[in-house]
Amino acid sequence: MKPVIYWVRRDFRIGDNAALSAACASGRPVIALFICDEVVEGHGAAPKFRLGEGVRVFGAALAEAGSRLILRRGDALAVLRELVVQTGVQAIYWNRLYDPASKARDTGVKAALKDDGIEVASFAGHLLFEPWTVETKTGGFYRVFTPLWKTVRGREVATPIAAPASVPVPDVWPASDQLDDWKLGGAMRRGRDVLAAHICVGEEAARSRLDTFIDERVQSYQTNRDMPSVDGTSRLSENLTYGEISPAVCWHAGWAAIHSGKGQAEVFCKELVWREFAYHLVHHTPHIVDRNWKEGWDAFPWNTDDTAEVMAWKQGRTGVPFVDAAMREMYVSGTMHNRGRMIVASYLTKHLMTHWKVGQAWFDDCLTDWDPASNAMGWQWAAGSGPDAAPYFRVFNPVTQLDKFDHAGLYARTWIAEGQGEAPDTALSYFDAIPKSWGLAPSDVYPAPVVDMATGRQRALEAYKDREF
Repeated sequence: MKPVIYWVRRDFRIGDNAALSAACASGRPVIALFICDEVVEGHGAAPKFRLGEGVRVFGAALAEAGSRLILRRGDALAVLRELVVQTGVQAIYWNRLYDPASKARDTGVKAALKDDGIEVASFAGHLLFEPWTVETKTGGFYRVFTPLWKTVRGREVATPIAAPASVPVPDVWPASDQLDDWKLGGAMRRGRDVLAAHICVGEEAARSRLDTFIDERVQSYQTNRDMPSVDGTSRLSENLTYGEISPAVCWHAGWAAIHSGKGQAEVFCKELVWREFAYHLVHHTPHIVDRNWKEGWDAFPWNTDDTAEVMAWKQGRTGVPFVDAAMREMYVSGTMHNRGRMIVASYLTKHLMTHWKVGQAWFDDCLTDWDPASNAMGWQWAAGSGPDAAPYFRVFNPVTQLDKFDHAGLYARTWIAEGQGEAPDTALSYFDAIPKSWGLAPSDVYPAPVVDMATGRQRALEAYKDREF
């Protein structure tokens, strides 16, 4: 029988995988294929490294199931057409993605393959709800989160699909590239080994992470999720972005916890829908990923240069402990506490009056849980130019925020070595990860603030005066 290709993208899981399940149910041999194509090549250093590790572990999972993962590099359509010729494939299945780059690629690939006479089918699974199925009462899309949440809160989410009992294999496998030859972690340089100690890769690890969170922390989630020194969040953003666990599995686990008496689990479900909101907006207003969502911000006098102050922000050397601790956490671990993301984004765009796209690009390069929709919406929300950003003139004070959410100063001490007699490994590892060209050492004097808090805030407020957004 002629095989079917299951085109793997950001869905490194066997369970609750609609495209893989459909391919197996077809009764035909299944060739799982991952393509290092133009979209993958466009990833920043940390996301590309982390994606490569996801490929590695998923390939091992398929091998354990008696199958294998074929790797090819090149233009997606050209690679697929080549495999069609080599294997006689008559059908190609994949799970849908929703960011503009992936949608443009997939639309072109689907049209061309159909013209070639190939059966093509795409499936849902990266989101809880297809973006076009969530509408306001007047038939439009949501620009504010809370009404969207109220609309979908009681909506049924399909029960996760069980993993296939077996994955049918072809008699002859096509040739495959070697993952190590791709050098997906090359841009990380010496920081790769530091960051590698902090990642949690694969479907099994993701499900274990969810189980631990539901069992031990979800009941205190609303209380602890804003405390950066407390392990109070699920940390599942890393696994969701690579599809190592589906949002439906997380959603059903959250509601099961609610029904068992863990009421704060509803806040967790609400955060899953915040991710949905980002993709809802990306689908309806794709310019959110690279332009101001609100046109009135196009003339705002943001700095776009890589100034000394911006470089201090990137290095975690602004002299503001909350900002610096969060930036160093990201550089070492590849992730950042959500409260920290809000603070560093507000500080860059308001205290330093720097364009959100500068911060977005840095996060694109440094986050292992990088998500094209969530990152874009988060930056525009913090900057004031995006949706649901009222009041746009809100300027977080990183000093009072740290005192409020980390009064004992544990978060800062965890990540900032300067000034500590015996700094923890987390703080010291920052100096093992950064480029040597930065010339920084734990023995350096911690810097004075690059901008006075009151001065920076007043400068931002003056810029907002008499403007119409």
